[in-house]
Amino acid sequence: MKIAKALLDEVVGHALEDPGNEVCGLVAVSEGDGERAAERVYRARNVHESPMKFEIDPKELLDLHTTIEDEGWELGAIYHSHVRSAPYPSQTDVNFAASWPGVEWIIVGLAAGTEPEVRSYLIDGGAIEEVSITAVDG
Repeated sequence: MKIAKALLDEVVGHALEDPGNEVCGLVAVSEGDGERAAERVYRARNVHESPMKFEIDPKELLDLHTTIEDEGWELGAIYHSHVRSAPYPSQTDVNFAASWPGVEWIIVGLAAGTEPEVRSYLIDGGAIEEVSITAVDG
């Protein structure tokens, strides 16, 4: 996925606003030239306010998904942070991803003493594949 540096900064900034709890949100994308391009980031509320897991209220998730489709975009990614570890999907993430085939999982890792690290994955049938996330100007 291509993502404007400003949008990627928004995702990382969201994670840094509450480094003690996982944060979450959605990324809307458009398809162009065979590659997805991020169009907008939508913040969501983690109903658990927990450092160990995240969940978006089903109504909020539906409302955000509808908004994305109304704009003519697709849900391209769900993002969240890991407050104590590297950005790699947990078993909870793998389980949650089963309901969202084809959607990327952008994870911001906030391991102690390190700069935020961002990685993206496709999770299909329990298989985890890292995919590129490319920050671009504009």
